[in-house]
Amino acid sequence: MAGFVSHFTNRLDAKGRVSIPAPFRTVLARDGFEGLYCIASSHCAAIDAGGNDLLAEINKRSEAFAKLSPDHDALAIALFGASENPRIDGDGRMTISDMIREHTGITDQVTFVGMNYKFQIWEPEKFREYRAEAQRRALAMLSGQSSASSQGEPV
Repeated sequence: MAGFVSHFTNRLDAKGRVSIPAPFRTVLARDGFEGLYCIASSHCAAIDAGGNDLLAEINKRSEAFAKLSPDHDALAIALFGASENPRIDGDGRMTISDMIREHTGITDQVTFVGMNYKFQIWEPEKFREYRAEAQRRALAMLSGQSSASSQGEPV
């Protein structure tokens, strides 16, 4: 599977647009999603973005709740009602909306971070801080798995 990988930092132009990295545009084109699906992350200062794979994951999670129930409606508002579908222009640029700016703190640069089935949109310095913490956390998780597997415990 060739999903979103790596990270790229690009500068906003005078109209508040930023070029989506070419490898990410290739994944979106292969996915067949028109435009881009964006939603504020619930656990960090980033925007989750993607196409059909991201929407499929969101739909799968929302299907765990009975439709028309208060829990389903709350989840639907949080996941769909608070989302955006920015258009990607012919030059591969998207406009950084007020919602994205408010959630991320983006001013003049944007970091795009691949996460396989989705990518995230970050303010570059906040991403550097988060990445350092994520690497520490990942190493701790892997260390725990290594010691569990070496003792014959299920991983």
